[in-house]
Amino acid sequence: MSKQSGSIPKAGKGYQPSSTSSTLTYVLVGLAVVVIAGLVIGGVVWNSQRNKGGVDEKVLTENASLIVGANDAGHTIDVFEDFMCPICGSFEKQSGQAIVRAVDDGKLRVRFHMLNFLDSRSPSGDYSSRAAGAAQCVATGEKPEVFLKFHSALFAQQPQEGGTSDHSNADLAKIAADQGASAATQKCIADGAKVSQAKQAAQASETQLAKATGGQVGTPTVLSAGAPLDVSDPNWLSTLLSAKAD
Repeated sequence: MSKQSGSIPKAGKGYQPSSTSSTLTYVLVGLAVVVIAGLVIGGVVWNSQRNKGGVDEKVLTENASLIVGANDAGHTIDVFEDFMCPICGSFEKQSGQAIVRAVDDGKLRVRFHMLNFLDSRSPSGDYSSRAAGAAQCVATGEKPEVFLKFHSALFAQQPQEGGTSDHSNADLAKIAADQGASAATQKCIADGAKVSQAKQAAQASETQLAKATGGQVGTPTVLSAGAPLDVSDPNWLSTLLSAKAD
């Protein structure tokens, strides 16, 4: 059974699929699907081919749902989440505002990666992908602060993993509207216009995460210089910011 709640896990031990189962600049680019067969063993997504070599900075940049922060910020991190992941909701509550403050202070650049391996654990069968697509609509159509509000709102209004219902596209559009999204962005979400693009980006980002973790994919995971951080430590961000940048 998948982990449901509790403290933020240590690096590499984040939310994993079961065998049944603010703010200066932003970049959003879709990539072609990376087609790689995967194995699910013991509740961990594992692939012996994807975990070869180090992460590719270009791929991480091109497949981020949103990038915030100055190019010359002291540190850059990659944040990997799934909108269906309950521990990601805990991570957002614990660290979300601190991350935004560090960005606003010019100390941090953040690349957000929205994964979708929990699609099968959503009642609709594709909630993670649809929510990630909605986030891409917001990222391309609105200012970064609207994306960050929408990102937080989706975790605050998160459906239960393995529950009986989740948000429709119309529901997602309404949540975006409540955060200040325009009518055009709401239509993009309601139409599911970015879902395919979000799936492609999620696959490419997941492949990079597997490389950084030796093939194990879990959320939430935060990478710094291509290596996982221990986000179970409540002081992980202050520790990072106080360290000398690579």
